[in-house]
This record gives sequence, C-alpha cells and structure tokens, in this order.
Amino acid sequence: MSQPGSASRAAQYATNPPRELPKRSGTELALLAFAAFIVTSAFVLVQANQEQELSWAVVWYGLAYLAIFAVAHLAVRRWAPYADPLILPCVALLNGLGLVMIYRIDLAEAERAISLSQEVSSEAPRQVLFTVVALALFLGVLAVVKDHRTLTRYAYTFGLVGIVALALPALLPRSLSEVNGAKVWLKLPGFSIQPGEFAKILLMIFFASFLVAKRDLFMAAGKRVLGVELPRARDLGPILIAAVACLGILVFEKDLGTALLFFGIVLVMLYVATERIIWVVVGLTMFLGGALIAYQLFTHVQQRVANWIDPLATYNEPGGGYQIAQGLFGLGTGGMFGTGLGSGRPDTVPEANTDFITAAIGEELGFVGLSAVLMLYLLLAMRGMRGALAVRDTFGKLLGGGLSFAIIMQVFVIVGGVTKLIPMTGITTPFLSYGGSSLLANYILVALLLRISDAARRPQASAKPRQPVQQAPLAEAHTVMVQRPPQQQTGGPGDQAAGGGRYP
Repeated sequence: MSQPGSASRAAQYATNPPRELPKRSGTELALLAFAAFIVTSAFVLVQANQEQELSWAVVWYGLAYLAIFAVAHLAVRRWAPYADPLILPCVALLNGLGLVMIYRIDLAEAERAISLSQEVSSEAPRQVLFTVVALALFLGVLAVVKDHRTLTRYAYTFGLVGIVALALPALLPRSLSEVNGAKVWLKLPGFSIQPGEFAKILLMIFFASFLVAKRDLFMAAGKRVLGVELPRARDLGPILIAAVACLGILVFEKDLGTALLFFGIVLVMLYVATERIIWVVVGLTMFLGGALIAYQLFTHVQQRVANWIDPLATYNEPGGGYQIAQGLFGLGTGGMFGTGLGSGRPDTVPEANTDFITAAIGEELGFVGLSAVLMLYLLLAMRGMRGALAVRDTFGKLLGGGLSFAIIMQVFVIVGGVTKLIPMTGITTPFLSYGGSSLLANYILVALLLRISDAARRPQASAKPRQPVQQAPLAEAHTVMVQRPPQQQTGGPGDQAAGGGRYP
C-alpha cells in the first residue's frame, strides 16, 4: 500500500516537473548590446581623431554590425537555445574591434596614398562582407549539425579531406598558391582562399573520433619501450600517418605557424584522451628534434630565428627583422594606456591589418587595452572548455577541448611572435585580423562550440513519471455500513471501549 506522502509527491511532479536550466537569452542579448556600444564608440573615436569630423561611414558600419549579430542572436536562440550566453558576445566584440582597427588602418593608408599620389583600396568593407558570409556559414552549421555526435560517422572522410586540403597548395604551381613566400593559398578567379584554415577543423574532428575509439589501446595495449607502453602499430598507424603527413606538408609549404598550431592541438588532445603525461614528454622531445633538423635544412627557418634573436641586426635585409622591429616600436610607443584610437602610427608596420594587428592595438590602446583583448580570448576559451567538460559524451569532451585550445594556441603563437617571445610564424589573429579564410573557419569553430555547449546545458529527457492512482475525495466517497459480528465472549464495558472485541 503506497504512502500518502509519496502519492502526493508523484502528483506534484506530474503537475509541476523540475525546473529546466535557464536559457539566458536575455543575458546574451544584453551583452551583445554592450559590445555594439563599445564598437560604435570606437568607430566614433577613430573618425573624430583621424578626420576631425563624423561621416555617414560610422553609421553604416554601426548599423551593419548591429544587424549582423542581431540575426546571429536570433538564430542561436532558435537552434541552440541552451548554448552558453557568453560565447557569441565575446566573438562579436573581438570581431567588432578588429573591424575598427582595419577601418582605422584604412584611413591612415588613404592619407598616405594622397600624399604620395597613389591609389589604395579599403579593406574594411570587404571585412564586413567576409563577416556576413562567415555568419551565414555559422548559421548553416548550427542548422545542419543538430547533434555533434553525428560527426563521428564521417570522421575518416573528414580526415582525408583535411589532408587533401592541406596538400593542395603544395601541389599547385607558385603562381596559384604562393603569397609572401608561403605556399598556403588557393588562388581562384576573383578571390583567394586558404584551405589549411578549414583543414584544421576537419582534422580535429578526425583525431577526436579516432582517440575516443582507440583510447584504451593508447593507455595499455602494445609493447613496453623504455618504460612506456606503446600502442600496437596497427592502432597507432592512422594517427601517425595523418600527423606526419600534415606536418611534412606544412613544412614544405613554409607555413611554420600552422605546423606549430597543429602540433600543439594534437598533443593536447592526446593528453586529454589518455591522461598520461608521458605523451606530452614524448611529443615535446619530438618537437625539439624536429625543430633542430628544420633549422639545419631550411634557410627560411634560419632567417626567422635570426630575426627573433636580434631584429635590429637584420633590420635592412630582405625578409629581415624590419617588421618585428616596427611592431616593437609601436608597442613601446603605446606604453601603458596607448596613444588613443586614431592617434598612433600603425600604418608604419607592414601587414598591420593581418599578422601584426595586435601590435596596432597595443600602440593605440596600450598594455591595458591589449590585455583586455587577450582576456576576451581567455574568457571565450574558458567558456568553451566549460561546455566541453560538462557535455555527457567523450567525443564532445575531446572535440570541445580541442576547439577551445585551438583558439588559445593560435593567439599564443601570433602574439608571442609579435612581442618577440617566440619566432614569428605569420598566422592570423582569430576574429581580429583581416581575411576571409580565417574568419570563415573560426566561425565554424564557434558554431561547433555552441552546439557542444547546448548539448551540455540542455536538460536530459527524464522518464515519464507513473501516474498516481486517483482517489475520490472523502466528501464524494460512498458510505458503506458494516455490521459487527457477534462477539465470541462477553467483555465488560471497559473492554469494549478499549477495543477488546475480536473480529474473525
């Protein structure tokens, strides 16, 4: 017989199920509005300091920014309603600040072109167009990939396509693939694309799926060499072939930045999958050995190291340290609080709107402003990692962790090169730098992070509770008269009052 309390609790659960996690769409919208306010204010400051007046260009850029991310917000709330509400605002603010700096450099380049009687093209309108296309692709990924676990079905296909995308520029003639000494482009009529940016994501999906399937083998099976249990060759083969092929292609293409980025991502994913520090030690040892061999074999590696050690010694040499030195001069000029938006000279640094955009930010916003931008990247990666830790499947944990680390690793490689912490490798800063390939690929990355975050925060479908037995209210219950049987023995009045009578 059920307890009255349990029946009432079951009835309460049936009528009032447990409260779901909040979707927090209002939080995301408020943060996007705050990001739009910062970006619009930055546009106003740039134009006021550069042209001493405000034009309709500020209104155009501000409205375009608002419209683009308003659509993105509505789409995310529709297709990933439980996604982390901080990820999209962080991306929007980084993208907006990058657009401001590109517009600011455009104004400086236009002023210089007028003084030299030259023509110059504006990059900011193209960056707005790239942002629109990137967000369209971002929304397409959210709409098509309704469950990140379905990506495991095509893991080997993604791996093969990723390797082909990396190798394609190396197989093409220099006229169709080389820019600034690096054979990483695919020049098509009317536009160019960098396939390695997309290959990075495809290969991460492949490695995550492969490591999940072979995780136990990486931890125990195989032979023991120097105290390390290595997997069997047939199990280790696919990942080794893919990693060596990718790194070899990137070294041949002189794309050292992507090679370092790719190596770091694979190493971290392997450590997360196995939780064994020995793989990190083995990987770093292989990296040091490969770096020494590359330094002995390739002159461009030697040039990068010489520029890193003393950029002033190679300041006037072709391919020397002029760019790094100018970037350091800009950072030194900015100091703690910067010269102010529109008041610096970022145009004196070659490729200031791509590889060295962080140097331009450091000059005009100072150490404080550049630190705030780096904190945005850290917050973005932390929220992505939080979703990866909370998701319930191993593939999602590994893929989300790899995608989040890819953002931090890419920022470390480029900012470390600009500040002379490590040799300059020439990759783009995510969401800040000018360029369509990087923007498209990074918005795909963010879409996958949002999909994983949505799966992590979405409440699980609970089993349908058993309906309690409906009992009629006491007032509506039928009255039944029960006749007491005759007693077997006579008891006193006190016995009857105390219930001493017996019933059959």
